Amino acid sequence: MQQPLLRLDSIEKSFGGVRALRGVNFELLAGEVHALVGENGAGKSTMVKIITGAQTPDSGSITLSGKTIGNNSPGLAKSLGIAAIYQQPALFADLTVAENIALRVQPPTGIGFINWRRRRNFASDLLSRIGARIDPSKRVNQLRLPEQQLVEIACALGNKPKLLILDEPTASLSDAEVQRLFAIIRDLRQQSVGMIYISHRLEELAGIADRVTVLRDGNQVCTHLMADVDRTKLIRLMVGRDVETVYPTGKADAGEVVLETRSLTSRSNGVRNVNLSLRRGEILGLGGLMGSGRSELARTLFGIDPASGGQIRVNGRIVQINSPINAISQGIAYLPEDRIKHGVVPEMSVAVNTTLAILRSISRGTLIDFKRERSVAEMFVKQLGTKTQSIETAVGQLSGGNQQKVAIARWLASKPVIMILDEPTQGVDVGAKAEIHALIRRLTLDGIAVLLISSELPELLGMSDRIAVMNTGQVAGILERGDATQERILDMAFTNTSSGAPE
Repeated sequence: MQQPLLRLDSIEKSFGGVRALRGVNFELLAGEVHALVGENGAGKSTMVKIITGAQTPDSGSITLSGKTIGNNSPGLAKSLGIAAIYQQPALFADLTVAENIALRVQPPTGIGFINWRRRRNFASDLLSRIGARIDPSKRVNQLRLPEQQLVEIACALGNKPKLLILDEPTASLSDAEVQRLFAIIRDLRQQSVGMIYISHRLEELAGIADRVTVLRDGNQVCTHLMADVDRTKLIRLMVGRDVETVYPTGKADAGEVVLETRSLTSRSNGVRNVNLSLRRGEILGLGGLMGSGRSELARTLFGIDPASGGQIRVNGRIVQINSPINAISQGIAYLPEDRIKHGVVPEMSVAVNTTLAILRSISRGTLIDFKRERSVAEMFVKQLGTKTQSIETAVGQLSGGNQQKVAIARWLASKPVIMILDEPTQGVDVGAKAEIHALIRRLTLDGIAVLLISSELPELLGMSDRIAVMNTGQVAGILERGDATQERILDMAFTNTSSGAPE
């Protein structure tokens, strides 16, 4: 029998009175892709941190290539050929892509001049390998979240790992980029690299994983050959119950047009001649490839990148939206795709995060009415079913799905007419995803108009009443729910367009 590349025996880890891992056993073979699944809070992140040396287990042992690892640390793990790609990129925002890659991959050269051309060429080669068209001279803070994720992948591959951990690597990638990543994974498999693959996108596991291990509440539930389980069985094993896996039924009757754009253009971000309309109680899906202009359109509608031409109409009236404050005053709310950077303030409490957009309404002069703040927060925790120890808990301590609920609560508190949701279920587990989908549908039943941006085609098809497809900053076409298919969406996303399509 083949000796495992990695073996974990009886791993235990507790934080205070909370047991994060309970006697977990796990094996990874060389050249194997071993999926690791479970709801947020199941223990996946703790297990990854123990393997990479970021945390020390309370008991149990770690064996790599037949040798026990004692006193593991990030430096030791890296020297042993262990690398990880995390869902939230850990890059230096004010440095260039080439500088970030050099810091993570290229060893120090001692005192002397830095060969910048060599660094840029090295970075270009790595990025080209994964099909990423990113300028190595660009600063990381100028990149969108999917581009940052591609840089993380390049960094990991640059270290030529023996063991690679991929934590939600496709959460922010387009379908084309996902397929490119899968091709790289297959190539690494041929090179005998062992890979632990963590994903909430269960449908993609069948095409990439050899085995799957399920964690629940810190316990190892089971390990199966991937061919022996399907998505429904995995969900049942993960949550310990049957979960409604279809999208919510029930549909609001679309009312009057509440948001309309006419030849909307923003030279600063590439949005061009966009014509759209959004009705009260409607979910308008916004699809397209990464860089197609979906998030850029959202930023223009919210005043982050103001329009340079065309019109925005709210309730039939032409409005000038030059800042987020203008947008909020018009009843527009915006949940950005990067939850940690822009969606919530992790260090602040649930209560503070919930009321950040309505400080004026809960203040008396310059003093915040904390009783009112707590009342609002408690109402939304109950209404949205947010799982938190208390409203004073720091949002960063919550699971991804519950962080997203807090972010949504902040904007619901402002009583919006229009909600722009950019990747609202990105990186959350199946149970939380179903809850967020149900919440979005409830918003429309309350008369709120929703612009839903998603990279997941099943989500767009399952949630949207109509779907607009973006391509090179323009609307390539709009599909009614009954006419929309994955093939038609992809055809519009890939076909070059020269002018904004009519609604």
